Amino acid sequence: MQREASGGRPQRPNRGAGSRPAERGSLRALRGIFPYVWPHDRPDLKRTVLISLALMLCAKLVTVSMPFTYKWATDALVAATGGQQPASIAWNWLIGAPVAATLLYGTTRIAMVVLSQAREGLFAKVAMNAVRQLALTTFKHMHELSLRFHLERKTGGLTRVLERGRNGIENITRMTLMTFIPTIVEFGLVLGVLAYEFDWRYVLIVMAMIGLYLWFTISATEWRIRIRRTMNESDSDANTKAIDSLLNYETVKYFGAEAREAARYDASLVTYERASVRTYTSLAWLNTGQAVIFTLALTLCMVMSARDVIAGANTLGQFIMVNALMLQLFIPLNFMGMVYREIKQGITDIEIMMDVLEQPAEVADKPGARELAVRGGAVRFENVRFHYEPERPILEGLSFEVPAGKMVAIVGPSGAGKSTISRILLRFYDVAGGRVTIDGQDIRDVTQTSLRAAIGVVPQDTVLFNDTIRYNLQYGRPDASQAEIEAAAGLAQIDAFIKTLPEGYDTMVGERGLKLSGGEKQRVAIARTILKAPPILMLDEATSALDSHTEKEIQDALDKVVKDRTTLVIAHRLSTIVHADNILVLDKGQLVEQGTHGELMQRGGLYASLWNRQRQAEKAREELAAALAQEGERIGDGHLLPESVLPSAKVPGDPAV
Repeated sequence: MQREASGGRPQRPNRGAGSRPAERGSLRALRGIFPYVWPHDRPDLKRTVLISLALMLCAKLVTVSMPFTYKWATDALVAATGGQQPASIAWNWLIGAPVAATLLYGTTRIAMVVLSQAREGLFAKVAMNAVRQLALTTFKHMHELSLRFHLERKTGGLTRVLERGRNGIENITRMTLMTFIPTIVEFGLVLGVLAYEFDWRYVLIVMAMIGLYLWFTISATEWRIRIRRTMNESDSDANTKAIDSLLNYETVKYFGAEAREAARYDASLVTYERASVRTYTSLAWLNTGQAVIFTLALTLCMVMSARDVIAGANTLGQFIMVNALMLQLFIPLNFMGMVYREIKQGITDIEIMMDVLEQPAEVADKPGARELAVRGGAVRFENVRFHYEPERPILEGLSFEVPAGKMVAIVGPSGAGKSTISRILLRFYDVAGGRVTIDGQDIRDVTQTSLRAAIGVVPQDTVLFNDTIRYNLQYGRPDASQAEIEAAAGLAQIDAFIKTLPEGYDTMVGERGLKLSGGEKQRVAIARTILKAPPILMLDEATSALDSHTEKEIQDALDKVVKDRTTLVIAHRLSTIVHADNILVLDKGQLVEQGTHGELMQRGGLYASLWNRQRQAEKAREELAAALAQEGERIGDGHLLPESVLPSAKVPGDPAV
């Protein structure tokens, strides 16, 4: 009977090739994996494939010979017990014939198993190498794709593409070369045996049965695929929602949204459950139809053989043989249904992976791109124009320079284009017009690897790998020694904290670094960049997650780090950039002001307005803190806090405190 694929994995819809005929899609997938199964640079794997095919052929020859041994044993038993069948008389002189034929039957069964398992074990090296190489190629390509590609897709969906693609490669390589081809060979051998031992009637019945069986299996499987597509969509949707919710665990807790998240997840699971029931119901119909078709052919062949035995045209051994041959044929026939389903599923999975592989990298190195040669690290934006969407320009003719060894800060209201500048400098996106240079070299003319190696980034929102503190620090420079790691951590004011942990630098930081506080994560990011020691620094509000005391310490450390380095600071807290050599003020993608802090304050423009607003907000916070402290002292004297400063006393609809 047919069984579901390993793990019950459903057939996935082909999202990337909806307009292609199925045959073209199949050929595309097979062409895509062929170089990995028959690698031109691995003659050892080619030899393994050939040896596996030879073992397969031997196994099938032995398999088809088993019914002969069964026939010989039966005829020998008839002869030894005084049977009157003419064809068995030749065995009468050999007293040990029944035992010998039975032993031969057992030997062929053992030989079949040994050859088949040897073939499976040997070919596993080829199949798993193909899985590894193609998955690695896809993983590398995913990293080469643009930031836009990743922002427009869900991480959970991409990991599923990778996972399903790996499974698809393994299924196709193993099912095609280790099951499909051997089964075709076995069909041919069985038909040849039937023609030799019996006559054309048996061959015709078996051929008709095989054709009808395969037609029914393919038709039913196609019907089931349509059912399973809904199941696949809900499976992917449930998986993506689960990952998204767990990654945002703290946010869920903030808003007490556990029930809401469970309801969203369950909505996908309900669809998955209903589709799964239909899938397994359709599987029952498929198994029933296959069994009926095969049993009718088996019964017809045995009836014909029984009549031939009665007529003296066949021996009793041949009656047993035709039954054994048909039952032997049922095993690969049963596999053919699963093979078709697995190959169909694998092709779909691989096509989706191929769609990712064929996705062009929006940002790619030019042919012959050279390494970036950093002499001083001067950064220049020359009439840069940029947009994420053509109808919504972000930067319009922006020009500025960050001289070598100087610090330039970029400020402006939200949406002014500050973060876009950092993405352009790191070449996550290419500009729509103008150019960006480092020491006079257009960053589009150099390799991305050398460009990013020259720039150190401390982002506002630090996300760490789910590994040790040491691993996250060494990400800045993998070959750094322990002494260098500790020195960088000390400069970032986090070494003392790490040494208080039971496992020290080998402490796991958790998913996205959630075991560390925001300030601790920020200091790890700073230490990581210090360890990298790049000639150009980019600080995206590097002290935003720190308290005032720690901010002062880190700012002092950063002042040492940025000394004699070209530094671009994207600032939200203006108090952190008052000592910058130049401050650029952006508004709606255009440079509206620039100068030192003092010059901009004297000018009384946008920068001065932003500064005054921040100072007023800080003053209000200070006054509120002082008021709360004063009220705290009054509580100690037996007084109650006034309702105006008690958040718990607020009622829905009141303005926030």
